[in-house]
Amino acid sequence: MTHTPARTTATGIRRLTATLYSYAFLNDFILLYPVYALLFSDASLPLWQISSLFALWSLTGVLLEAPFGALADAVSRRLALWLGPLLTATGFTLWVLIPSYGAFAAGFVLWGAGGALSSGALEALVYDELERLGAAGRYAHVMGHARAAGLVAVVAAMALAGPVLTLGGYSAVGAASVLACLLAAAAATRLPEQPPPAARSGSWATTLRAGLAEARADRSVRTALLLVPAVGAVWGALDEYTPLLVQGTGVAEHTVPYLLLMIWATTTTGSLLAGACSRLSQNGLAVLLAGAALALAAGAALRTPAGLLLVALAFAGFQLATVLADARLQDRIDDQRRATLTSLASLGTDVTTVVVYAAYTAVTSATSHHAAFAWAALPYLVTALLITGGRRTPTK
Repeated sequence: MTHTPARTTATGIRRLTATLYSYAFLNDFILLYPVYALLFSDASLPLWQISSLFALWSLTGVLLEAPFGALADAVSRRLALWLGPLLTATGFTLWVLIPSYGAFAAGFVLWGAGGALSSGALEALVYDELERLGAAGRYAHVMGHARAAGLVAVVAAMALAGPVLTLGGYSAVGAASVLACLLAAAAATRLPEQPPPAARSGSWATTLRAGLAEARADRSVRTALLLVPAVGAVWGALDEYTPLLVQGTGVAEHTVPYLLLMIWATTTTGSLLAGACSRLSQNGLAVLLAGAALALAAGAALRTPAGLLLVALAFAGFQLATVLADARLQDRIDDQRRATLTSLASLGTDVTTVVVYAAYTAVTSATSHHAAFAWAALPYLVTALLITGGRRTPTK
């Protein structure tokens, strides 16, 4: 039976999305996420050593993000996507088998390298495959659902980590995390990749230089690159402090997880709205950011459980804006350097996030978590003003 082009396209999209959503879920279904700080503490690590591990993790990502993005463009994006979880699985194995500072450090280096391999490669592979199928306009919809799958996985891991830890200790939690990574790697091998790696030319260093040259030469690309960290970094950093914000509303300790679940369920909704909002204008994006910023400031200022609903709505808006900013970037960059430039945007997000951590610490040392969350709305209001004042840039 002969397949029509429309039917072939629909089949290709179904195959891509089914594999992508499985990969996104498994990649974040890590039961070690909510308990690895406890693992370090139980191994008698002092606070300064635990902090140094987090710094090493961040530094690894910053150093490897751009080179690995260029490597994915020069060699194979699918290879990067299945190799990344294998490195992470190796790191988690070290943590459980040899719980010591050296093993934890090596594990964070491997985890950081694994994350850097997939950063940029995933977006590039998905966009190019959708473009090949004549469905590039569905990118925001597809990636929004993929982000939602990852958020659901995080919530599921948080819910299961406690019972698994109680039943089997860190060995069981670590084994489940390693298994999730191995399954993610297996799912990545099923992702379609067009064109084949042999069609690409040049070394990773050449690809990286070409990507940097494109960003310098094309104002629309440069603007889209800067928009990604401007939208994603601040609220991404606030995520780490959300439990403390919830605790500061005066609720009982056993209520905190339920309120966090409410926040992340609402945030997931923001991802799911990306497809419907994919054609939002520049002014529309500015209004979205400004509205989310005002909701964040008001919700934090209330210092009540009811105010957390506004914080949740703000996070949903920021999550939606993050997916839309990525889609705008993908629309403007060259196919051959897509992973490279997406990794550069992620690098900008990582560096900005570190700055936000420092600023947050400074603010909370003088005020409170609620005040820090309220002040965090300011960069988004500035970004919204800059978006409305910028020139309109056409998509490809």
